[in-house]
Amino acid sequence: MDKKVGMISLGCPKNQVDAEIMLKKLVDAGYILVQEADKADVVIVNTCGFIEDSKKESIDAILEMVDFKEDGILKKILVTGCLAQRYAEELLNEIPEVDGVIGIGANEDIVEACNALFESDGAYCSFPDKEKLPIDGGRILTTPEYTAYLKIAEGCSNCCTYCAIPSIRGAFRSRKIEDVIDEAKMLCDKGVKEIILVAQDTTKYGEDLYGELKLPELLGKLNKIENLKWIRLLYCYPDRITDELIEAIAVNDKVCNYIDIPMQHADGKILKAMNRCGDKESLLSLVEKLRARIPDIIIRTTFITGFPGETDDEFTTLSEFVNEAKLDRVGCFAYSREEGTPAYDLPDQVDRQVAVDRAEAIMNQQFRISEEKMSSYIGKTVDVLIEGYDPYTDSYYGRTYMDAPDIDNNVVLTSGYRIDDGDIVPVEFFDMDEFSLIGEAV
Repeated sequence: MDKKVGMISLGCPKNQVDAEIMLKKLVDAGYILVQEADKADVVIVNTCGFIEDSKKESIDAILEMVDFKEDGILKKILVTGCLAQRYAEELLNEIPEVDGVIGIGANEDIVEACNALFESDGAYCSFPDKEKLPIDGGRILTTPEYTAYLKIAEGCSNCCTYCAIPSIRGAFRSRKIEDVIDEAKMLCDKGVKEIILVAQDTTKYGEDLYGELKLPELLGKLNKIENLKWIRLLYCYPDRITDELIEAIAVNDKVCNYIDIPMQHADGKILKAMNRCGDKESLLSLVEKLRARIPDIIIRTTFITGFPGETDDEFTTLSEFVNEAKLDRVGCFAYSREEGTPAYDLPDQVDRQVAVDRAEAIMNQQFRISEEKMSSYIGKTVDVLIEGYDPYTDSYYGRTYMDAPDIDNNVVLTSGYRIDDGDIVPVEFFDMDEFSLIGEAV
């Protein structure tokens, strides 16, 4: 009998790429892919285990599948991803309805894992060496057909003290340039217009394979792919944003003038405690350098408040940086104390509510900055990648080069002519609301 498989993939785009590779292996092996869990024989929950909120989301998804299983709607539950790698024993002990848990290194063997669920009544486990998992592989895209994430490396060797990713994913491993380019061409041949480069630290790309940073060279080669329109950069480590990289963004016309730089803080003492480099002055200098060479660049970042040792003074430094840097996109999160990380045992842990209140204060600051920046685009014309049509309002929605999917804003527009999903059209903006620019296709 044909077996139907469904998947719930949570967390970051890197985890989403893993899910897409696993789905391709399953379909190639004869499994039938279904979108709804209540139509599946086996559901794979591809989890995130990075911080407390993401762990809770993963657990909730697993428990929802347990309810389906108890109601006789599905037969088997397999847990994969970061939470599985990090908490396998706890998952099996506390949620015995789960039929299998496999680590990151077992993604390559997803077909064998799913087959095993139907061949034995006991819980299936597999945890091979995660650093030997091949990074390449065919995929079934779960993004819209015009956009795809492209993972250029796996793992992380930065060892920030608050982060469990190195222990979950292993050391940083780059893909070969030719393999990345081949996959990009294949994606574009299938209709992808926007490629979003992801890794735990995209700026470190190539250092382990070639002895030098290769992201600028990679951007130049990707820029030559004929059908590709936009190349977007996520997760750029501030200390590795070199003059060469800035120049590559500036001169390669398909590279969006958009960069995601997780700064995490702006106080030198706190950054040092995080095992990161820099301070308020060095980060302001980087922002100024980027804007000097690329005046319309959009800079996105994330901050952590409430890291151990953060007093009012260190928080004030962060607040001052936010006001002075006037970044375009900001996410701020209260520190999540993660067992197994060096920061877990640091002295001077900050009260959770204080950390939350500080995060909210930063976001309130940034709201005013973002509103001012958004209003500056009224009267301007910017290309928009169309993502859909709303028949109730007779309007389209999409994203500019300024907006990454799922994390940034959408724009809303009207048009006197038909537009298809994936089209890139010029839009003149004439208004805005709290989250969106509003315009008309021209």
